[in-house]
Amino acid sequence: MHDDGRYDDPHVTGATNDPVSRETDYPNWSPGVTGPGEDGSPASRDHRPGPERPESSTTPDPASVRRTSEGLSRPVNAAEVRSSSGRRNTAAAVRFESAVPHQPTAAAAPDTTSMVTEAPVASTESLAAVAADPTYVSRETPTREEDDPPLAMEAMRAVQILNPSGEVTMPRPDRTRVMCVANQKGGVGKTTTTVNLAVALALHGNRVLVVDLDPQGNASTGLNVPHHTGIPDVYDCLINSVPLVEVAQAVEGIPNLWCVPATIDLAGAEIELVSVVARESRLDRAIAAYPGQFDYVFIDCPPSLGLLTVNALVAAQEVLIPIQCEYYALEGLNQLINNINLVRQHLNPKLDVSTILLTMYDRRTRLADAVEQDVRNHFGDKVLQAVIPRNVRVSEAPSYGQSVMTYDPGSRGATSYFEAAQEIAERGVKEPVGRNA
Repeated sequence: MHDDGRYDDPHVTGATNDPVSRETDYPNWSPGVTGPGEDGSPASRDHRPGPERPESSTTPDPASVRRTSEGLSRPVNAAEVRSSSGRRNTAAAVRFESAVPHQPTAAAAPDTTSMVTEAPVASTESLAAVAADPTYVSRETPTREEDDPPLAMEAMRAVQILNPSGEVTMPRPDRTRVMCVANQKGGVGKTTTTVNLAVALALHGNRVLVVDLDPQGNASTGLNVPHHTGIPDVYDCLINSVPLVEVAQAVEGIPNLWCVPATIDLAGAEIELVSVVARESRLDRAIAAYPGQFDYVFIDCPPSLGLLTVNALVAAQEVLIPIQCEYYALEGLNQLINNINLVRQHLNPKLDVSTILLTMYDRRTRLADAVEQDVRNHFGDKVLQAVIPRNVRVSEAPSYGQSVMTYDPGSRGATSYFEAAQEIAERGVKEPVGRNA
């Protein structure tokens, strides 16, 4: 507590006629003396009476020296400056007194002394260099690049994601995992999730097939696979029973990745399938008849709950549901779960909702955090720990016919999808399988 008063109590000061202030324990100081006047007159005394003291000699009072040595922790500032007559410079004291709000007690002196002793002091060379060049940066002060080099970290992430060595760094399952990416809500990231997960798994040694079951053909666009009118597509497999091997196309630049494209003809497939025998299992039989063996088959579903989505649910063993971190995405989730339960009861008893992926997460909003908490509380461990943030690179990549994994492998979007793919691969394998087919 700051107190500028004097202690006149004899029980405190030990003297009846010697008022002592806590601020005035300096050599050559007399109580009550305020310093010489502006006109050069002798120092005036304050209104408090007290015995006259002669001018002290240059030899300091031993008690004052002792008190000064004990108060080493007192900050030294311009208030300590004295005039040529040995008096305290009151002008400097007035100007700098506010910098020292109170004087520490003797009990706090040891801690403060250690702090002062341990404080870093700039070298003479550094001070001289700063005086000569204001832009000088000492080598003793680590720059941001040395502390956290963003370019180096981004390059390391890019090399890890692209995997130029071609080694199998993600575990491969002992059987083919057919995953249906479904959500009747549009714009939640079904196609983006399908493309980027497939590319991430293929770059790390897995054999992946992407089936584009959306008439818009966005998955084919993201993988740079031709899907204009006249190209054999999934419509031929569903309606004309064309083998899937004759329709699948290898994705350029990505080894171990194939894609079954979708054209605008698929828009009329739901009407034509109404009169077809076993219409719900047409895609399942096409995938089962494929001569090769894949580690993963991703089916990109349209934003609806029609016959195309039912075909995908019957053909799949697992359902991956991407959920946008907004309220509308949660509103339609209940109906999707009900349809999945109906398919499980009547058409595909092996179907299971195995994976929930949160997409378009905006950490600046409380809504995104609230949606994440609701989803995790409801689905538990089925929700991936990896969350896909809003990232412009993810949206730019399809315009170049690429996935974000190859368009900008060092971006946050690519890193998040890579972590999601790695988590999916580890969840589906009880123990790593070392086969390199």
